[in-house]
Amino acid sequence: MTYEELTGKVIAEVEKTVIGKRDVVEKVFCAILAKGHILIEDIPGLGKTTMAMAFSQSMGLDVARVQFTPDVLPSDITGFTLYDQETKEMVFKPGPIFCNLFLADEINRTSPKSQSALLEVMEEGRVTIDGEGHELDKPFTVIATQNPSGSAGTQLLPESQLDRFMVRLSVGYPAGNDEIRILKSKKQEGIKTERVLSKSRLLQMQEIVDKVFIHDMIYKYIVTLIQATRDNENLELGASPRGGISLCKMASAYAFIQGRDYVIPSDVEHVFVDVVSHRIILTPAARMKHLSKEDVLKDILNVVPKPKIVAAK
Repeated sequence: MTYEELTGKVIAEVEKTVIGKRDVVEKVFCAILAKGHILIEDIPGLGKTTMAMAFSQSMGLDVARVQFTPDVLPSDITGFTLYDQETKEMVFKPGPIFCNLFLADEINRTSPKSQSALLEVMEEGRVTIDGEGHELDKPFTVIATQNPSGSAGTQLLPESQLDRFMVRLSVGYPAGNDEIRILKSKKQEGIKTERVLSKSRLLQMQEIVDKVFIHDMIYKYIVTLIQATRDNENLELGASPRGGISLCKMASAYAFIQGRDYVIPSDVEHVFVDVVSHRIILTPAARMKHLSKEDVLKDILNVVPKPKIVAAK
């Protein structure tokens, strides 16, 4: 079975339970293939947790879920050491973060200290407890969910921590016909997400995505887009270099699931808003004009000249 067929099967399995959201499903899969982390920002009840569980089942990944609340401590995530009276030694008890797919539900409802503990693990891929490092297994991906900023009792992630997420996505309400299918599916028994990939096969696919060819003209296009966010009159904070790196990786992953081993401009355009929107801040004047981040980024895409399509190396 080719990699293109495998990616199609994974997406099809997830779509058994996540109905009518193919674009979001594809982008979550791209972030996993690109070794990135995903922030899903939306109101409760739209299938964010269901999607994470479906991906873990379709790829045979060990999954752990923590419902973030104000009383969650960093040790509840990373683990802790305790004294073993039999061996007379300190023993490390790993926390739920030691898995392949970690679902951080409502990350903005816990304390900044616990948020920082999770985000440090995301960045380093390891946990340090009492001066001793513990490596996480690979593959490792965090899918964090967050309620909209207007929700009561939340602790918004600062920009420096948001930057650790490769993409920010929104599931959104389903279309009418899709919602009917969702209601009908809840009355059916036996809908099960089948395992399509193994961990080792997923790791192979991640390595292939790392090697997807990007022409110098595409690199220049990406840099020009990122720099345009820094010079835009409607933005007081533009995207960081990490945003450009994430854009390269996501475009490579999207090219891969399309069956190509090279990136074209439309790959970059397709993921640009999702990669960059959480890395920028609107000016007060832009907010007064009721502009959204997505509006500004789409304008940038329209203004920045696109390179000619690169068809081969």
